Amino acid sequence: MPQTRFIAPCVQGGRVRVKLAGLVQTFIPRPKNFTGWGIFRPLDEKHAELESPASFPQIAKYLQRLPTLRLYLVENFKSQTWFGFPVNTADASQRFGIKSAVPIYLVSEGALFETVIARTDGSSWWFDSLDRRADLILVEKLKRALQAVTLPDALKMPKLTPELRTAYQLASQQAAGFKAYYKKTRQESQALRENRYAERRLRGALAMGGGELEAFQDRGDYWLVEWTTRQGENHTSAIAKKDLTVISAGICLDERDRDFDLQSLVGVVEGQCWDD
Repeated sequence: MPQTRFIAPCVQGGRVRVKLAGLVQTFIPRPKNFTGWGIFRPLDEKHAELESPASFPQIAKYLQRLPTLRLYLVENFKSQTWFGFPVNTADASQRFGIKSAVPIYLVSEGALFETVIARTDGSSWWFDSLDRRADLILVEKLKRALQAVTLPDALKMPKLTPELRTAYQLASQQAAGFKAYYKKTRQESQALRENRYAERRLRGALAMGGGELEAFQDRGDYWLVEWTTRQGENHTSAIAKKDLTVISAGICLDERDRDFDLQSLVGVVEGQCWDD
């Protein structure tokens, strides 16, 4: 093993991998802070030493063996690492199971929204080159839209594919001018999830008692619930959020409202389980 030399990409703090005798082996590089393409020599079963940076022809030869994917650059995560979103999501999903942005390492050139060609070794994506066929005029239009804080849903321009709109949305999430918009969006999404959860709880409790949910309103610590009995009678009741106990039944229960929950209230209203 000491006489073996191999080329491998490396990011700072990462590992280098090579297939030796049909087996993939992973080494801790020395020095540990090396970033780039290098020629390494194994020192033992765990460590490999950098002998020299790899040349461009050596890098090209290594990459030629790996499958490619075209991606839009959407976020510069750190120095030479970008997140990229597939130019063709159907193709990326079919060939690699990718449906979202992925990190691309050792990106030596490129800017926001530009298209790059990346190659994968099965576990990571490595920068190969810029896609020289890409529409740079469209890239500049997207950059200007981002600077103008144009919301993703309001983005309109020729040649705007669904993938490019998603790429723009991902990029906008990191742009300072969009922080207030995405904060509001997250709050609305949270409220929507809570509303759906509340609806499932109320609808489920009423269904178990034989009633049906019509509508409800959030009143802080309780819900104002509009519901109907099996006979189609309409009622409005105040129901505690915590445990669905009745705060106000909407009918006279001799101040025993809190003795019941929403499920049992249906039977009480229909005269099925009321005891004086």
